[in-house]
Amino acid sequence: MTDIRPVTDRFAVAPQITTDDIATVAALGYTLVINNRPDGEAPGQPAAAEMAQAAKAAGLAYVHIPVIGMATSAQVEAIRAAVDGHDGKVLAYCRSGTRSITAWSLGRAAAGDDRSDLVSLGAEAGYDLSGVLG
Repeated sequence: MTDIRPVTDRFAVAPQITTDDIATVAALGYTLVINNRPDGEAPGQPAAAEMAQAAKAAGLAYVHIPVIGMATSAQVEAIRAAVDGHDGKVLAYCRSGTRSITAWSLGRAAAGDDRSDLVSLGAEAGYDLSGVLG
């Protein structure tokens, strides 16, 4: 199983998960998976369509918002809307989890959350957001 890092009670990030991890993700109470990896970014990476199928089979909602480098404002807003529009627990993933937590935190900052609180949440999850939100 991959390294799931809770950020809040409702939001967590992780490095790349696989179709085999989806059942565990569901068992841990997550109900939405956000995939922030573009297809074909690395050899052996599961395609978004495979992940969507596995999520559906496990009863999970699934959104593919591929981010290359720094998230655009449209991607940040799409992630914020997906998380805010979902009632359950959300797991977002990318290669290392960095793009996912960065895009999420930018969305939360735009929504008015305190930037220093977001930097602290990132640090607790093992990510340095000070360069993005500082």
